Amino acid sequence: MMRNYDVLLGYDYDKWYGYAMKEPVLSDISVNTNSHILICGMSGSGKSYLTNQIFARLCIQGGENSKVYFSDFKQDDTFSHLRNCNRYYPYDKTIKALNTVYEILHNRQSGKDTLRTPVTLIWDEYVANILALISQDKKQAQEVMRKVSEILMLGRSLAVRLVVSCQRPDAVVFPTGSRLNYGIIIIVGAPIKSIYEMLIPKEYIERIGDREFRIGEGVVLLQGSELHFIKVPVIRDEDKLQRICIEALNR
Repeated sequence: MMRNYDVLLGYDYDKWYGYAMKEPVLSDISVNTNSHILICGMSGSGKSYLTNQIFARLCIQGGENSKVYFSDFKQDDTFSHLRNCNRYYPYDKTIKALNTVYEILHNRQSGKDTLRTPVTLIWDEYVANILALISQDKKQAQEVMRKVSEILMLGRSLAVRLVVSCQRPDAVVFPTGSRLNYGIIIIVGAPIKSIYEMLIPKEYIERIGDREFRIGEGVVLLQGSELHFIKVPVIRDEDKLQRICIEALNR
Protein backbone atom coordinates (compact mmCIF):
# COMPACT_ATOMS: atom_id res chain seq x y z
CA MET A 1 0.00 0.00 0.00
CA MET A 2 1.39 3.40 -1.01
CA ARG A 3 1.66 5.98 1.78
CA ASN A 4 1.58 9.73 1.20
CA TYR A 5 5.34 9.93 1.86
CA ASP A 6 6.25 7.11 -0.56
CA VAL A 7 7.58 7.74 -4.05
CA LEU A 8 7.34 5.29 -6.94
CA LEU A 9 10.73 4.33 -8.38
CA GLY A 10 9.50 1.73 -10.84
CA TYR A 11 7.83 -1.65 -11.14
CA ASP A 12 9.36 -4.90 -9.92
CA TYR A 13 11.41 -6.21 -12.84
CA ASP A 14 11.02 -9.92 -12.11
CA LYS A 15 7.26 -9.78 -11.56
CA TRP A 16 6.83 -7.64 -14.67
CA TYR A 17 8.54 -10.21 -16.91
CA GLY A 18 7.65 -13.32 -14.94
CA TYR A 19 3.98 -12.66 -14.19
CA ALA A 20 3.06 -9.52 -16.18
CA MET A 21 2.42 -7.81 -12.82
CA LYS A 22 2.86 -4.10 -12.08
CA GLU A 23 4.09 -4.32 -8.50
CA PRO A 24 5.44 -0.91 -7.43
CA VAL A 25 8.88 -0.48 -5.90
CA LEU A 26 8.46 2.37 -3.42
CA SER A 27 10.75 4.37 -1.17
CA ASP A 28 10.02 6.45 1.92
CA ILE A 29 10.98 10.09 1.26
CA SER A 30 9.93 11.49 4.64
CA VAL A 31 12.39 13.21 7.00
CA ASN A 32 12.51 9.93 8.94
CA THR A 33 14.75 8.37 6.32
CA ASN A 34 17.64 9.23 4.02
CA SER A 35 15.95 10.31 0.78
CA HIS A 36 18.99 11.66 -1.07
CA ILE A 37 18.90 10.06 -4.53
CA LEU A 38 21.76 9.08 -6.86
CA ILE A 39 20.75 8.10 -10.42
CA CYS A 40 23.43 6.56 -12.64
CA GLY A 41 23.42 5.31 -16.22
CA MET A 42 25.38 5.75 -19.40
CA SER A 43 24.09 7.81 -22.32
CA GLY A 44 20.91 6.26 -23.71
CA SER A 45 20.12 4.30 -20.55
CA GLY A 46 16.87 6.10 -19.74
CA LYS A 47 18.48 8.07 -16.90
CA SER A 48 17.01 11.43 -17.88
CA TYR A 49 13.58 9.89 -18.44
CA LEU A 50 13.67 8.51 -14.90
CA THR A 51 14.98 11.80 -13.49
CA ASN A 52 11.99 13.62 -14.99
CA GLN A 53 9.60 11.12 -13.41
CA ILE A 54 11.18 11.29 -9.97
CA PHE A 55 11.22 15.09 -10.22
CA ALA A 56 7.46 15.18 -10.84
CA ARG A 57 6.67 12.64 -8.12
CA LEU A 58 8.73 14.51 -5.53
CA CYS A 59 6.84 17.68 -6.45
CA ILE A 60 3.50 15.94 -5.94
CA GLN A 61 4.51 14.26 -2.69
CA GLY A 62 6.11 17.42 -1.30
CA GLY A 63 2.95 19.48 -1.64
CA GLU A 64 2.50 23.12 -2.59
CA ASN A 65 4.83 24.39 0.12
CA SER A 66 7.84 22.42 -1.09
CA LYS A 67 10.60 24.04 -3.15
CA VAL A 68 12.64 22.49 -5.94
CA TYR A 69 15.81 23.85 -7.57
CA PHE A 70 17.08 22.37 -10.83
CA SER A 71 20.71 22.51 -12.00
CA ASP A 72 21.10 21.55 -15.66
CA PHE A 73 24.78 21.48 -16.54
CA LYS A 74 24.45 19.79 -19.93
CA GLN A 75 21.56 22.02 -21.02
CA ASP A 76 20.54 19.95 -24.02
CA ASP A 77 16.91 19.50 -25.10
CA THR A 78 16.05 16.96 -22.38
CA PHE A 79 14.93 19.61 -19.91
CA SER A 80 14.26 22.44 -22.37
CA HIS A 81 10.69 22.79 -21.01
CA LEU A 82 12.19 24.10 -17.76
CA ARG A 83 14.36 26.87 -19.18
CA ASN A 84 12.06 29.78 -18.37
CA CYS A 85 11.36 28.65 -14.81
CA ASN A 86 12.35 30.73 -11.80
CA ARG A 87 14.49 28.08 -10.13
CA TYR A 88 16.10 26.58 -13.22
CA TYR A 89 19.90 27.01 -13.27
CA PRO A 90 21.66 26.16 -16.56
CA TYR A 91 25.31 25.43 -17.36
CA ASP A 92 27.39 28.15 -15.66
CA LYS A 93 24.73 28.96 -13.03
CA THR A 94 24.44 25.52 -11.43
CA ILE A 95 26.60 26.46 -8.43
CA LYS A 96 24.23 29.32 -7.65
CA ALA A 97 21.48 26.75 -7.03
CA LEU A 98 23.78 24.80 -4.71
CA ASN A 99 24.66 27.92 -2.73
CA THR A 100 20.99 28.84 -2.35
CA VAL A 101 20.07 25.39 -1.02
CA TYR A 102 23.17 25.31 1.18
CA GLU A 103 22.13 28.61 2.75
CA ILE A 104 18.65 27.20 3.46
CA LEU A 105 20.29 24.22 5.16
CA HIS A 106 22.37 26.44 7.44
CA ASN A 107 19.48 28.76 8.23
CA ARG A 108 17.51 25.74 9.39
CA GLN A 109 20.44 24.33 11.32
CA SER A 110 20.97 27.63 13.15
CA GLY A 111 17.29 28.03 13.96
CA LYS A 112 16.90 31.14 11.83
CA ASP A 113 14.53 29.12 9.61
CA THR A 114 12.18 26.85 11.55
CA LEU A 115 10.40 25.46 8.49
CA ARG A 116 10.70 21.80 7.62
CA THR A 117 8.88 21.85 4.30
CA PRO A 118 10.83 19.83 1.70
CA VAL A 119 13.61 21.55 -0.25
CA THR A 120 15.13 19.58 -3.12
CA LEU A 121 18.09 20.30 -5.39
CA ILE A 122 18.07 18.19 -8.56
CA TRP A 123 21.45 18.28 -10.30
CA ASP A 124 21.67 16.70 -13.75
CA GLU A 125 25.11 15.58 -14.99
CA TYR A 126 26.66 16.40 -11.63
CA VAL A 127 29.91 14.52 -12.26
CA ALA A 128 30.53 16.21 -15.63
CA ASN A 129 29.86 19.56 -13.94
CA ILE A 130 32.38 18.95 -11.15
CA LEU A 131 35.04 17.58 -13.49
CA ALA A 132 34.69 20.69 -15.65
CA LEU A 133 34.99 22.85 -12.56
CA ILE A 134 38.10 20.97 -11.39
CA SER A 135 39.80 21.76 -14.71
CA GLN A 136 38.94 25.46 -14.33
CA ASP A 137 39.25 26.14 -10.60
CA LYS A 138 40.26 23.24 -8.37
CA LYS A 139 39.80 25.25 -5.16
CA GLN A 140 36.23 26.18 -6.05
CA ALA A 141 35.51 22.58 -7.04
CA GLN A 142 36.69 21.39 -3.62
CA GLU A 143 34.41 23.93 -1.94
CA VAL A 144 31.44 22.77 -4.03
CA MET A 145 32.07 19.12 -3.14
CA ARG A 146 32.38 20.05 0.55
CA LYS A 147 28.98 21.73 0.47
CA VAL A 148 27.42 18.76 -1.30
CA SER A 149 28.88 16.41 1.34
CA GLU A 150 27.48 18.61 4.10
CA ILE A 151 23.99 18.54 2.58
CA LEU A 152 24.23 14.76 2.37
CA MET A 153 25.20 14.48 6.04
CA LEU A 154 22.81 17.04 7.55
CA GLY A 155 19.95 17.30 5.07
CA ARG A 156 17.72 14.46 6.25
CA SER A 157 16.55 15.92 9.56
CA LEU A 158 16.34 19.43 8.07
CA ALA A 159 14.19 18.32 5.09
CA VAL A 160 16.82 19.30 2.51
CA ARG A 161 17.27 16.69 -0.22
CA LEU A 162 19.79 16.20 -3.02
CA VAL A 163 18.96 14.33 -6.24
CA VAL A 164 22.04 13.77 -8.40
CA SER A 165 22.12 12.32 -11.91
CA CYS A 166 25.35 11.25 -13.60
CA GLN A 167 26.85 8.68 -15.95
CA ARG A 168 29.68 7.28 -13.79
CA PRO A 169 29.93 8.08 -10.06
CA ASP A 170 33.70 8.51 -10.10
CA ALA A 171 35.28 8.71 -6.66
CA VAL A 172 37.15 11.93 -7.48
CA VAL A 173 33.90 13.94 -7.30
CA PHE A 174 32.50 12.06 -4.30
CA PRO A 175 35.14 12.72 -1.61
CA THR A 176 35.42 10.62 1.55
CA GLY A 177 32.95 8.07 0.25
CA SER A 178 30.07 10.55 -0.02
CA ARG A 179 28.52 8.60 -2.90
CA LEU A 180 27.48 6.02 -0.30
CA ASN A 181 25.56 8.68 1.65
CA TYR A 182 22.66 8.46 -0.79
CA GLY A 183 19.76 6.52 0.67
CA ILE A 184 18.34 5.74 -2.78
CA ILE A 185 20.80 4.54 -5.44
CA ILE A 186 19.48 3.71 -8.91
CA ILE A 187 21.51 2.30 -11.82
CA VAL A 188 19.67 2.03 -15.13
CA GLY A 189 20.48 0.59 -18.53
CA ALA A 190 22.84 -2.13 -19.71
CA PRO A 191 24.95 -3.44 -16.81
CA ILE A 192 28.39 -1.92 -16.38
CA LYS A 193 30.32 -3.90 -13.79
CA SER A 194 32.53 -1.02 -12.69
CA ILE A 195 29.51 1.13 -11.77
CA TYR A 196 28.00 -1.71 -9.77
CA GLU A 197 31.31 -2.16 -7.94
CA MET A 198 31.38 1.54 -7.03
CA LEU A 199 27.92 1.56 -5.44
CA ILE A 200 26.67 -1.91 -4.53
CA PRO A 201 28.04 -4.38 -1.93
CA LYS A 202 29.70 -7.38 -3.53
CA GLU A 203 27.19 -9.88 -2.17
CA TYR A 204 24.34 -7.89 -3.73
CA ILE A 205 26.05 -7.73 -7.11
CA GLU A 206 26.01 -11.52 -7.18
CA ARG A 207 22.21 -11.43 -6.79
CA ILE A 208 21.85 -9.56 -10.08
CA GLY A 209 22.65 -12.86 -11.77
CA ASP A 210 22.00 -13.13 -15.50
CA ARG A 211 19.46 -10.30 -15.74
CA GLU A 212 20.08 -8.22 -18.85
CA PHE A 213 18.72 -4.73 -18.26
CA ARG A 214 17.62 -2.65 -21.21
CA ILE A 215 16.77 1.05 -21.47
CA GLY A 216 14.69 2.09 -18.46
CA GLU A 217 15.48 -1.02 -16.44
CA GLY A 218 17.97 -1.55 -13.67
CA VAL A 219 18.96 -1.86 -10.03
CA VAL A 220 17.80 0.00 -6.93
CA LEU A 221 19.63 -0.08 -3.59
CA LEU A 222 17.67 1.38 -0.67
CA GLN A 223 19.45 2.48 2.51
CA GLY A 224 22.46 0.35 1.62
CA SER A 225 20.72 -2.92 2.36
CA GLU A 226 17.57 -3.45 0.31
CA LEU A 227 18.07 -4.51 -3.31
CA HIS A 228 15.40 -4.28 -6.01
CA PHE A 229 15.27 -4.67 -9.78
CA ILE A 230 12.98 -2.24 -11.57
CA LYS A 231 11.33 -1.38 -14.84
CA VAL A 232 10.69 2.36 -15.18
CA PRO A 233 7.04 3.16 -16.01
CA VAL A 234 6.11 4.60 -19.39
CA ILE A 235 4.53 8.04 -19.00
CA ARG A 236 1.40 8.34 -21.13
CA ASP A 237 0.89 12.07 -20.59
CA GLU A 238 4.28 13.76 -20.81
CA ASP A 239 2.70 17.19 -21.13
CA LYS A 240 1.12 16.74 -17.70
CA LEU A 241 4.45 15.60 -16.22
CA GLN A 242 6.17 18.66 -17.66
CA ARG A 243 3.46 20.97 -16.29
CA ILE A 244 3.95 19.54 -12.80
CA CYS A 245 7.69 20.22 -12.95
CA ILE A 246 7.28 23.71 -14.41
CA GLU A 247 4.75 24.69 -11.73
CA ALA A 248 7.05 23.38 -9.00
CA LEU A 249 10.02 25.45 -10.24
CA ASN A 250 7.91 28.60 -10.43
CA ARG A 251 6.05 28.59 -7.13
